[in-house]
Amino acid sequence: MADQKRILFTGGSGLLGTAFRKLRPEIEFPSSGEFNITDLSQMRAFIGGGRLDCVIHAAAFTSPPLVDKDPGKALDVNIVGTVNIVKLCMEHGSRLLYISTDYVFQGDKGLYREDDPVLPVNQYAWSKLGGECAVRLYAKSLIIRTTFGPDVFPYPKAFVDQWTSRESVSAIARKINRLVDLEATGIVHVGGERKTVYEYAKSLDPSKEIGRLSVHDVSFKVPIDTSLNCDRYKSLIEKTSN
Repeated sequence: MADQKRILFTGGSGLLGTAFRKLRPEIEFPSSGEFNITDLSQMRAFIGGGRLDCVIHAAAFTSPPLVDKDPGKALDVNIVGTVNIVKLCMEHGSRLLYISTDYVFQGDKGLYREDDPVLPVNQYAWSKLGGECAVRLYAKSLIIRTTFGPDVFPYPKAFVDQWTSRESVSAIARKINRLVDLEATGIVHVGGERKTVYEYAKSLDPSKEIGRLSVHDVSFKVPIDTSLNCDRYKSLIEKTSN
């Protein structure tokens, strides 16, 4: 249809992108070879002279231990890449949805609201916060802080002393999808109820045997409680339902 919005999703081969393809097959999901977010000239060439109504920016270097080993890559992908996305959206007047993380919070209290102070505890989260800073310079943007994992818990053990609002990627994709066609700006938290990672893992498949793990048992630093207050999300969705 001629009036159909042109929406582009970065990171389409990732967990969230794969789930989104099932919900919104009409969205464009360019590969990193076609649309390298560290190469603004290539990004501009991909868009060409056509319209660009919205970008859902999910492409990121997301592994905390790997970021610790290669912070330069996190700079390029999570910060410079996001700056390039913001510039592209500014040029086209496009709406921008930036997928951020609950790890921007220190993790000392939980049930964080959108306006609570941020203080990342690892380099991955600092790089994502750097992306947030770029996005905040663009008025037509929405920062989505969230956390998700595969529909099947992929590890043999789960933290019993780390709290989260994590949900399966399918559940989070459905929630984010409801924001795509809204005009909301600023920051919104998207997640489920506060629970331990162990409780989250068991909720995906109660019959699966999951071992217990402590945050003190791993070599990288993780925040203790990054659960999110999602009242703003609920309010936005309720307004559209009325």
